[in-house]
Amino acid sequence: MKKADRIYYGGDYNPDQWDDRTIEEDMRLLKKAGINLLTLPVFSWAKLEPDEGVYDFEWLDRIIDKIWEAGIHVCLATPTTAQPAWLSTRYPEVLPVDIAGRKRTHGMRVFFCVNSLKYRERAAAIAEEMAKRYARHPALAMWHVSNEYGTYCYCPTCQAKFRVWLRRRYGTVEELNKRWHTTFWGRILTSFEEVTPPTELNDDYRFNPAIQLDYMRFVTDSTAECFRNEYEVLKRYNPEIPIQTNMSGYIKKLDQFTMTKDLDIVGWDNYPWPDDPPYFVAMKHDIMRGLKGGRSFVLTEQSPNQQNWQPYNLLKRPGEVRRLSYQAMAHGADTCLFFQMRQSIAGQEKFHGAIISHSGREDTRVFRECSQLGEELQSIGDTFLEGRTPARAGLLFDWNNWWALELASGPSKDMDYLKTVSLYYETLYRQNIPVDILSYGADLSSYDLILAPMLYMEKENVAERLREFVKKGGTLITTVMSGLADDNDRCVFGAYPGKLKEMLGIWVEETDALRPYEKNRMRLTDNLQLSEKEYDCGFLCDIIHPEGGAEVLASYKEDFYADTPCVTRNFFGKGLAYYIGTQPEQRFLEELVSHICNECGLQPLYPSSEGVELCLRVSDKAKTIFAINHNKTEAWVDFGPQKLIGLTDKKPLTGRIIIAPGDVLTAKIETENNA
Repeated sequence: MKKADRIYYGGDYNPDQWDDRTIEEDMRLLKKAGINLLTLPVFSWAKLEPDEGVYDFEWLDRIIDKIWEAGIHVCLATPTTAQPAWLSTRYPEVLPVDIAGRKRTHGMRVFFCVNSLKYRERAAAIAEEMAKRYARHPALAMWHVSNEYGTYCYCPTCQAKFRVWLRRRYGTVEELNKRWHTTFWGRILTSFEEVTPPTELNDDYRFNPAIQLDYMRFVTDSTAECFRNEYEVLKRYNPEIPIQTNMSGYIKKLDQFTMTKDLDIVGWDNYPWPDDPPYFVAMKHDIMRGLKGGRSFVLTEQSPNQQNWQPYNLLKRPGEVRRLSYQAMAHGADTCLFFQMRQSIAGQEKFHGAIISHSGREDTRVFRECSQLGEELQSIGDTFLEGRTPARAGLLFDWNNWWALELASGPSKDMDYLKTVSLYYETLYRQNIPVDILSYGADLSSYDLILAPMLYMEKENVAERLREFVKKGGTLITTVMSGLADDNDRCVFGAYPGKLKEMLGIWVEETDALRPYEKNRMRLTDNLQLSEKEYDCGFLCDIIHPEGGAEVLASYKEDFYADTPCVTRNFFGKGLAYYIGTQPEQRFLEELVSHICNECGLQPLYPSSEGVELCLRVSDKAKTIFAINHNKTEAWVDFGPQKLIGLTDKKPLTGRIIIAPGDVLTAKIETENNA
């Protein structure tokens, strides 16, 4: 597969919106800003194919040639996210049916049924025409298929395919009845033809989590199939060109581990909300890196200034875009791409930020900052490209688990898997301890510490593999709402936490759900020494019975279950298994995880001020350190006697280095090869 020899810098460009004079001026400005990659024509299907089988590529030929003349590469997007009106009106079966049973009309983008044979036929056709024309063009750096998949459809085609999918998965209707436990509420099926999708018409989307779970799996598989429909066409014409599609952040409705199996490289769009803390943004990047087992990814979109679709669209503060860009690259991005190059003059995104604003001027703050960043990235070259993050801590994350946990009708309506995972991620982030985000099926053998918050669903032999991990000397932390159900959301018998009981040395009798304004207290025993003896806890409170030698580390202080355990530790084989049966205050979690990290020999990359994020990427060419100061005041990082060289200024670095407020330091560690 073709490899990049530079950090691709640029992003979405929509030249079909502009006249030739504007395009000429854009080429001058973009070249000045250090842009070396443009993504196009994402939304141009109607212009490329004005009628079925009638193609017009001459305008795109001219633009791609102009871009290449300017020394800029292209990421060619198949324009299949926005089908032409003629396709929707001539073949209405391509339009989705929503969860309320309404047949939608033409409009919007990503507004098609992924199972429509006619949609797939025409999408493959336009992809093939593009591949025939451009697959060997010297400007082509990568392909981008469609855009931000995520449509759910409940049309007759999807209903029929869902039945086929279920038959393949379960074989017989008897097995389906067993897995869906249809004896509850008298829902027994006598044939697959009686299956209907979970919609507002039958309320199964609210009251039958087993059906809903399978429909979400089905939609994911169908969407992945729709992507492969174009992927396979493009690969035939030039297998060397990498192919990606952009994940829309933490998109809950599609299992991204499944979606990205056939991608050559993961792409994703990073649009943090103004109040998102740095650790939460970092975790998103780490999940994207984890989708392909630690491989680098493509940052396909971010905003060079304010967004337009949030309730309050704050301007990016001076230095913020640079900081966000380096944070993405620190966590595995090999590109730095924006939406978009020139600000649109109309439509829903007309006020979305761009490198070139409506003014068209180059003396704007945003243009100057983007130009500075472009210059820096040019000087870095390919130093850290395809670099990996060496991590000995892993955090388990799973979309099926996410769905099942939040589809459950109890014990609390405030169940939030992502929030809980982020609380545990934060404990490592604040210590600058690298962490890999892992699928439930990942190999655990190279890790010393595994965090598995809310391991609700027992699937893919995960319990057995965790047992083996701990038995061989690993340390596991898991929590309340673990080991409760199988992969069809059927509760386990024999007490919670199911298959995890022996390893944890406990069983859970009941789980209390506290209201948002209620708290309990947890009191530490002599088995655990932290800064305080007592901490707040709340949300959920397991009533735990130790058995098999589990040590009690903390007990509840209040309510009828006062003095019963809430945090335990069990020696199992050569390792340790911790169970946190409530949601403690964050200070407790951070202190406990820090204590456990010390036990595991996990240390921060370097000493630093609080609020300084440190990341390491190791490539064939260098070991690169990123030090990002998220503070509004000066901060420091101490490299000790180690010698480093700044990536942008080439100056030697050693000892304690001061980092200005909001600034970023990038450096490579000197070795005999680069000294």
